[in-house]
Amino acid sequence: MLGIIVVLIATLVTSASICVGGIVGWVGLLVPHIARLIYGANHAVLMPMSAVLGAMFLMLADTLARSISTAEIPLSIITAIIGAPSIAIIMIKKAKRWF
Repeated sequence: MLGIIVVLIATLVTSASICVGGIVGWVGLLVPHIARLIYGANHAVLMPMSAVLGAMFLMLADTLARSISTAEIPLSIITAIIGAPSIAIIMIKKAKRWF
């Protein structure tokens, strides 16, 4: 029961930080997880590669937002469409280890 409460509180805190931080919050949550999956836990490599992957992610999202239609779609919508399912998948995989 305590584990469920901790997960719920962590989810609420994360949601609040995303509301305040916007697209930066999504990039800050999603990209380091992807970088860790690709490059491992060596922080000497992980930190710079997280920055590079974050920049690439935002450039790809911006290009996609400008290419989809003639009206410019806000970048936050594209990052949320990509980020929300990705974070949900990561949380589900990690939650299986807790319970």
